[in-house]
Amino acid sequence: MGTVTLGVSIAVPEPHGSLLQERRAGFGDPAAHGIPTHVTLLPPTEVEAAALPAIEAHLTEVATAGRAFPMRLSGTGTFRPLSPVVFLQVVEGAEACGWLQKQVRDASGPITRELQFPYHPHVTVAHGIAEDAMDRAFEELGDYVAAWSCTGFALYEQGADGVWRKLREFAFGSSTVPQQASATNTRGTQPTR
Repeated sequence: MGTVTLGVSIAVPEPHGSLLQERRAGFGDPAAHGIPTHVTLLPPTEVEAAALPAIEAHLTEVATAGRAFPMRLSGTGTFRPLSPVVFLQVVEGAEACGWLQKQVRDASGPITRELQFPYHPHVTVAHGIAEDAMDRAFEELGDYVAAWSCTGFALYEQGADGVWRKLREFAFGSSTVPQQASATNTRGTQPTR
């Protein structure tokens, strides 16, 4: 069957998703139209295609243990000079994203992987483009704000054309959005509010 390249992410909903994708393209990022606007939970990962059913079952378990939470983006940040990326900061929901990405990559599951950098939830708005365009993205989106209730995440596959396409959505077991964050409890379940 061969291999496939998968990713797991939280989609940024409309109208923000399309607007930010267009802004990313406007800054000159050639990958903008092939990457839906998102917060990554599992970066691009090559797996055996035959493992897909086990991966979907694992992600279903992770989602069932999860609960809806408030997400808010506000202002820009950058990973430069370490990595040529300008992003929108996740100022609410970062703790829950951290919990989710650990569960997705858990050693007991079918998609264990080490990360190249420590996990930092964000929404990329410019990547690998000219420095002046990166500066423009940083400045022009500096006061951008978006907020929504995150009720799940999705599994994506990167096609041979470089475009990421959604394979399946995974809704959280609880749709109740808590009022405020607290630390992960000792049982390893998602933070509650």
